[in-house]
Amino acid sequence: MPLPEPTCPRKPMHNRSYQVHSFEREDGNWDIEAELIDSKAYDFTRRSGEVRHAGEAFHHMHMRVTIDKTFTILDAVVAYDAAPFGEVCTSISDEYRDLIGMNLLKGFRQQVKERFARTAGCTHMSELAAVLPTAAVQTMTRRSGSGDPARKPFHLDGCRAWRLDGEITKEHYPQWYVLPSKTKSTTTG
Repeated sequence: MPLPEPTCPRKPMHNRSYQVHSFEREDGNWDIEAELIDSKAYDFTRRSGEVRHAGEAFHHMHMRVTIDKTFTILDAVVAYDAAPFGEVCTSISDEYRDLIGMNLLKGFRQQVKERFARTAGCTHMSELAAVLPTAAVQTMTRRSGSGDPARKPFHLDGCRAWRLDGEITKEHYPQWYVLPSKTKSTTTG
């Protein structure tokens, strides 16, 4: 269902889009590729006098991480097609190799914040990194039925739909389903 119609007239200002693609590699690992594009919905003039036209990307960034079956990052590379301050922005690219060794499911977003905070990183590249964990989970979901049947699938209890006392878990993973806890009623005396 789409959003309801706005209640007030408005005009477009800023556009941001994310694209994420994942790939199973022949070596048994996976690549997650993410892209961020920012543009304005209007023309504007930069201090240099250059006109940036509506729809023209001023941020266009790419990130690829290679992960193993434990969600640990084995390789990381970033690239810029557009950055508002050219080499001043893009010179940070090699710093993002520090993603190597991080695990997408073990405090990843917090580690990115700590490692690439403020001037140690690129705000937009770090925001792009934030989409990697959920994309990786979606990539690996197909494999969740394989492996140790005594081990709870990683996505259970990770969101409302997959809560252990929910109908989806009851249907798909009855062995992990738990009865909902009863809420205590309160009486005033």
